[in-house]
Amino acid sequence: MLIVSLIERLAIITTIAFILTRFKFFRKLFDYHTKMSTKQRITLTLVFGLFGIVGTYTGIVINPLEGSEERWSSSLTHDEALANSRVLGIVVGGLLGGFRIGFGAGLIAGVHRFFLGGFTAVACGFATLVAGFIAGIIGHKLRKQTFISPWIALIVGIVTESIQMGLILLIADPYSQSSALVQNIMLPMVVTNGVGSALFILIIRSVLKDDDQTEANGAQKALKIAESTLDHLRGGLSYTSAQNVCEIIYSKTSTLAVSMTNKDTILAHIGAESNHHKAGSPIQTESTKKVINSGKMLTIGKEEILCSETNCSLGAAIMAPIKIQNETVATLKIYVQNENLVTPALVELVQGLSGLFSHQLELSELEQLQELAKEAEIKALQAQVNPHFLFNAMNTIVSLIRTNPDRARTLLVSLAKFIRQNVENSSDSLVPLHKEVELIRYYLLIEEARFGDRIQVKYSIDPNTLDISIPPMGILTLVQNSFKHGLQKVKENGVIEISIKDEGHFITISVLDNGIGIDASRKSSLLHDKVESEDGTGIGLYNLHERLKKMIHHSDGLHIESDKNGTVISFIIPKTIHKLEVKEFS
Repeated sequence: MLIVSLIERLAIITTIAFILTRFKFFRKLFDYHTKMSTKQRITLTLVFGLFGIVGTYTGIVINPLEGSEERWSSSLTHDEALANSRVLGIVVGGLLGGFRIGFGAGLIAGVHRFFLGGFTAVACGFATLVAGFIAGIIGHKLRKQTFISPWIALIVGIVTESIQMGLILLIADPYSQSSALVQNIMLPMVVTNGVGSALFILIIRSVLKDDDQTEANGAQKALKIAESTLDHLRGGLSYTSAQNVCEIIYSKTSTLAVSMTNKDTILAHIGAESNHHKAGSPIQTESTKKVINSGKMLTIGKEEILCSETNCSLGAAIMAPIKIQNETVATLKIYVQNENLVTPALVELVQGLSGLFSHQLELSELEQLQELAKEAEIKALQAQVNPHFLFNAMNTIVSLIRTNPDRARTLLVSLAKFIRQNVENSSDSLVPLHKEVELIRYYLLIEEARFGDRIQVKYSIDPNTLDISIPPMGILTLVQNSFKHGLQKVKENGVIEISIKDEGHFITISVLDNGIGIDASRKSSLLHDKVESEDGTGIGLYNLHERLKKMIHHSDGLHIESDKNGTVISFIIPKTIHKLEVKEFS
């Protein structure tokens, strides 16, 4: 039967439609959120015009005089006509693309049909143009209101095919032959073209709906992850915050591993192969450096990961930049087993997360700068010498002038150098470690003279660390804290030890004393509340803790261990501190 043959042809057309919807470029043509460009209109016109031509070529040749049917013909004799699905592509093009696309596709397919020949060439060619015009007008009216429904496509397909039958009766000659043809093909063609148009729209609508759902799911997942990481990134990007963020992403995605880096160091790596992709290690891949330098996202395969372990399971990665004020300061990396698992949805997720993290860090930086602005007096306080210390030092020097003038002279010189260097250092955001150590030695010479044999000072300083930069008065604050609060009441055998250790990619600075220790209740609040010192410089442990966290992204601030046998306060500083990592304030 003719209708069965036409349904077979219809299956070919809809299969082609389904295959096309698998291609991203074709789906983008139906993005109604943006105005269609001239290039898009031309592409759609050609695509749907081609659909009309394919519908013509896949038609069935009909000879109403002989009652014969043939399949797949590239030309027609004068007595032959075609039962086909040409109108299907034209109707869909007009409904989806509007008047210009519908009319253009109808013109292309109509002209082609005219030159194919047959006694219905003029009628069918003109009817194809009319179908594109009608579908285009309806599509233009409805496009601004809603997505075209399959029911509308069904009605338009039936109407335009019926018009074609009427035009064949009016234009084709002889009438008897036209009448016989219409009686034979009208019902099958009207049904198949109407149903085919509806089916075509349904396929496209289903694909676009799936795309929207995928994007919605990806956006929802990205927002959930961003919400979970907000508290961790509020204080900036450090080893601890990066570790927490990577753990959250890893737990909420089906990825092999998640990693974050700054400009030169791996901050965290969670998941597979964490035994050799370790936090604190330098960046290994040129691709990561390329992302940092270019500020653009990359996807790479196993060869570009450049892992030193031959059996490493990391087969592919998506690398996205994290920016502050349009400058890349870190990267987010998602690893999967192979490149086939780098799906568009995963790429969109990584891109969305990197953008959200960038905004979070920018907001964090603004909050930090606002906080630092409120505490701008710290700079002035750094330049001040504690009057209690100054009075005690002068009293000590005065008492030595008669008994030990040489010692008094030495202490006076040390005091002068301490005051001068303290003022000089206060104007800098960072100072070389050797200057800080020199400042501490001047301070301790005076304090040792005051305390006499009650206090013993020990140094354990790696000479390779002395050129590394740190915030000014970072160590001095800890030394002052030990003297004033830890060793003040010690009558004998007091010890204070200053330790600076090279730990590879960072250094650990600690100050130990065997004083009375810190009360547990006070210890818990020291780093979380502003506790002003009664006789300190005004900076205090809390301010130093906050300065370290806010001025240096890599620093987690101070770490305190204390019991009745004494106290150890330490902090970590990366060997290389980038300019972006130090926030100037005034």
